[in-house]
Amino acid sequence: MIGAGAFGRNHARVYRQLQQEGEPVELVAIVDLDRAHAAAVSREFGNPPCLSLSDLRGRVDAASVAVPTVEHLKVAGALMEAGIDVLIEKPLAASLAEADEIIRVAQRTGRVVQVGHLERFNPAVRATVPLLTKPMFFEVHRLSVFTPRSLDIDVILDLMIHDLDVVLSFVDSPVKEIRAVGLPILTPRVDIANVRMEFDSGCVANFTASRVSTERVRKLRFFQPRQYISIDYSRQDVMVFTVDPSAAAKASPNPGIGMQKPPVVSEEPLHAELRSFLDAVRHRTRPQVPLEDGRRALAVALDVLAEIRAHSRRVGLM
Repeated sequence: MIGAGAFGRNHARVYRQLQQEGEPVELVAIVDLDRAHAAAVSREFGNPPCLSLSDLRGRVDAASVAVPTVEHLKVAGALMEAGIDVLIEKPLAASLAEADEIIRVAQRTGRVVQVGHLERFNPAVRATVPLLTKPMFFEVHRLSVFTPRSLDIDVILDLMIHDLDVVLSFVDSPVKEIRAVGLPILTPRVDIANVRMEFDSGCVANFTASRVSTERVRKLRFFQPRQYISIDYSRQDVMVFTVDPSAAAKASPNPGIGMQKPPVVSEEPLHAELRSFLDAVRHRTRPQVPLEDGRRALAVALDVLAEIRAHSRRVGLM
């Protein structure tokens, strides 16, 4: 486990949990520049040794990278050069140039690399994938109360990128146009943003992300022909409303509309994500969230930030 902050601690917890459940994995070491903090996390999860990055060669097969985004290329690159497969927390990198370099190193070294887009492993998202036909309109809200973490990046790369990745995977069409507005509220960076995105397919998506809300909301809703689907990430819940003439004859509050809740197998998304990563490492298979998907989400997120800056200049906020 590289990085013993909030994200790193969660990774260590789940790796230890998988080990206790009989998964063929062992939490071998924890690495962090703050050795005292690394030691505290180590004691919490079975006392794996606290090592430096240079000590890992030949001692580990795979690693999670949960260091600040600006360090992703340096840390992940060193691990791959040492023959270690990596899971890199989102966003993949601080720039597209760095993301492309990570991809080049992965290709050259033949390492398995997965990007930590956690919501892909949310059971509600997984249950929705088989229901997709032709999504044409999305309304997405991700609101959080303020916490002093991930303040080195804007809310787009901190929170909204989760939903950008999910919608991009659902729509599977190039982005045609982006309009966006965002504001710094409690930090020097963008803390709240609203985005309207149009795809070549004609689909339109509206995104709102905030880390200065008074409530916590994680919802994605979309419409496709004759159907409306609502996902609650937090509750791991999916509701499907379908135009169904036979429903008119039933005692329904919405005659002509059939409602169903697809079965959802509950699981902590990080648990599912790390299981998937370990499976790709063992079998040398393509990860469920490959580097190309991480780069795609990063590219769109950076385009959103560029549009926010352009809007701010137009209205005299910069």
